[in-house]
Amino acid sequence: MSFKVVILNSAKLDLKELRDYVIARFSRSVWLETSEGLKKSMLMLAASPQAGSVPGEIEMLDLNEYRQVVSGMNRIIYEVRQDAVFIHAVVDVRRDMVSLLTKRLLRVHR
Repeated sequence: MSFKVVILNSAKLDLKELRDYVIARFSRSVWLETSEGLKKSMLMLAASPQAGSVPGEIEMLDLNEYRQVVSGMNRIIYEVRQDAVFIHAVVDVRRDMVSLLTKRLLRVHR
């Protein structure tokens, strides 16, 4: 069974910010490599959505329906519902996930 992969607006914004950062800091060719790796990881989720792990920071919040896969230096945070995989975030592995989640939750509830 193949799952539909849906990239939510929050993740689209993450990808735009990541693209701008990588191009400015490194180069367009590095962005193309990064982007290709992210696409491959997302395609893998369509075939094997349970392949990812529950991030420790999310597990502490008892939100075990969210999982992650790592692609290069980036974490893809996603949720599986019925026959779809919803990509919620694409963030650098060095980023503080608790702060990111808090910021996003506060933004959603305003």
